Amino acid sequence: QVQLVESGGGLVQAGGSLRLSCAASGRTFSSYAVGWFRQAPGKEREFVVVISWRGTNTYLADSVKGRFTISRDNAKNTVYLQMNSLKPEDTAVYYCAVDRSSIRLRGGSVEVWGQGTLVTVSS
Repeated sequence: QVQLVESGGGLVQAGGSLRLSCAASGRTFSSYAVGWFRQAPGKEREFVVVISWRGTNTYLADSVKGRFTISRDNAKNTVYLQMNSLKPEDTAVYYCAVDRSSIRLRGGSVEVWGQGTLVTVSS
């Protein structure tokens, strides 16, 4: 089974950038769609972005369109989330997740979750 480890979280000022990484173990990583979710304090976890297994298709939540970009390097078993123009409302624990289906993943039904990495955006 795939295991996921996120990294790259931290504290950044509003308007700044961060790049999160999701490193996966397992030989079948390239056959999975990979997504990012986030959970802000006191709120439910929400979908952020997904990338297809081949990396040719992406889908982003409206709240991050134009600011976040997802990419993957299957040779390195890693997915990246580039976050630009960060806002205080982007503050959350960010979780990486995988599933065989991008559509199922967008709905929150995923096969494997990572442990999360905290992103804090100060105003």
